[in-house]
Amino acid sequence: MHAKVLGAASLAGVAVVNATAHAHDRTVLANAQAGALQGATAVLSDVPEVSVKEPVAAAALTRPRVVILGSGWASMSMIKALPENIRKYYEITVISPRNYFLYTPLLPAVAVGTMEEGSITEPVRRILGTKGSYYEASCSSIDPLRKEVVACFPGDAEDCFKVPYDVLIMGVGSVNNTFGVPGVREHCQFFKTIEDASRLRKRISECFERAALPNTKEEERQELLSFVICGGGPTGVEVAAEMHDMIFEDLAAHYPQLMPDVRIRVVELMDTVLSTFDRQIGEFTEQQFKRSGIELVLNTRVASVSEGRVSVVDKCGNVFDIPFGACVWSTGIAMSPLAQQLKELFPEEQTHARSVLTDDFMRVLGSNNSIWAFGDAATIAQPHAASRADELFEYADMNGDGKVDLVELARVLRAASKRYPHLAEHAAHLEAKNSRLGQAVCSVATAGGSAPCQLKASCPASKTCDLQAHDAMSREEFKALLEKIDSKLRGLPATAQVAKQQGEFLAGVLASGRWEARSGQLAMKPQQPPFKYFHKGSLAYVGSDNAVMDIPRVGPLALPPLLGGQAGLLWRSYEVYAQISWGKKLRVAGEFLRTKLFGRNFSNF
Repeated sequence: MHAKVLGAASLAGVAVVNATAHAHDRTVLANAQAGALQGATAVLSDVPEVSVKEPVAAAALTRPRVVILGSGWASMSMIKALPENIRKYYEITVISPRNYFLYTPLLPAVAVGTMEEGSITEPVRRILGTKGSYYEASCSSIDPLRKEVVACFPGDAEDCFKVPYDVLIMGVGSVNNTFGVPGVREHCQFFKTIEDASRLRKRISECFERAALPNTKEEERQELLSFVICGGGPTGVEVAAEMHDMIFEDLAAHYPQLMPDVRIRVVELMDTVLSTFDRQIGEFTEQQFKRSGIELVLNTRVASVSEGRVSVVDKCGNVFDIPFGACVWSTGIAMSPLAQQLKELFPEEQTHARSVLTDDFMRVLGSNNSIWAFGDAATIAQPHAASRADELFEYADMNGDGKVDLVELARVLRAASKRYPHLAEHAAHLEAKNSRLGQAVCSVATAGGSAPCQLKASCPASKTCDLQAHDAMSREEFKALLEKIDSKLRGLPATAQVAKQQGEFLAGVLASGRWEARSGQLAMKPQQPPFKYFHKGSLAYVGSDNAVMDIPRVGPLALPPLLGGQAGLLWRSYEVYAQISWGKKLRVAGEFLRTKLFGRNFSNF
């Protein structure tokens, strides 16, 4: 997320396939969709009946009914981009259990009192204005046959109602992914909502106040003042950085006797933090954290979480416990229950494990073009590179020795990314000596038995799978690597930047399209181009007024990342500029200034 509106992943582009491939895909899609809705009938028959209030009788349909689910980045960017007169052409209804838009990139700042909650939230009704109607409710089910959704007031399963639609746009986001680790839900603090940030703020205050009591024993005090962040992505890094700034810039003056016992640790599975960024950025962040006293526990996975303890396993298989007063879980996202339900309605078309699959225009596969999806809830269907593994291997094996070394691997991934855009990210990782792809190469090779790359001999000091340019893969290992990459295929990263662009794209499709009453579908304008993502770069705050910026590759030109104080100034400037309204721009700028002049608000309320 945190992944700024400027993004949090250096994933370039979106699928751009040739016209022949598009025509073929659409023909297959049209044939498949003909029977898809009938297949949904069996699933719907198994869903228990919900007692709902029928909608109030309305006049004969004069405008197509567009229902938008969610109030996150994609949905609100779409609403904001719609023309003011859109109500003349469509009857728009927004349904969301959260009646405000949340500027998620500044959640870490809220958790430490740099920002107040109201500075990064905007009422949905204010963004919507006169463009449509809003219901504060949670969508519990979708009926694509009757074209209606069932929604309930948040927390009240008895207060439910139906809303009919002609076009359904799903922007319901995602949920926290625990990866099945025991104890996470019971003992960790998630970090996706404004409530999560407020709870963490209160917990930090509680830990310091309890540790300051005269009857607190030393062991208990050390546990209370130990803060663990699970996940070294942009969110985890920013939470650690903001937490450090608050403790040592604000709390130190009021709790000087406690400072020697404070420890902040980031647990990360990879060999570096910010592993989706350029390798230089990860190294700079490590150095910055080392100077600040933030400890990095790398090449380590979380095995379980219990009361006040995180049990972790390092690369050598050693198990040890880390005590904590507060533990933040920021390791990834999973499919929301509503998205899972949609996947079950169209099982043949919806084969992705983590997201709803759409076409290049964000129409949900299998829905006969009546349901659209964007943001974290969806991903654009991509061709799989493993289907052409033999052809790609032959292209890569320039010297004909039956093996592909790392130089040849980077070359073929870069070349194949023209048709398989998801390979560009992995080519960039390899070219930047980033370990993310290296770990995949090693795991594939080890499973195959040849193990061309080995962990360094000194396991405790090991930082990475030690890949060398001359290391090589067999044809079977190359195919296994492509299958491994494809298995985690997501067309675009789940970032605010992507969701914002998708929302603006769909607003343009709706405003420029026309409703065809005969077919009951939204017809796009002639020659409507598919959605194409433009990556503007990635920003992350790393503490002490420093930030990092991963500058996107422009054609053959690869610019070095921006690091340090200049990036920090750019980060603050962008966070002000990117607010959804002028009122919020002024408030966020004022909060940054207030913090600099008077410090953070660390009170417990």
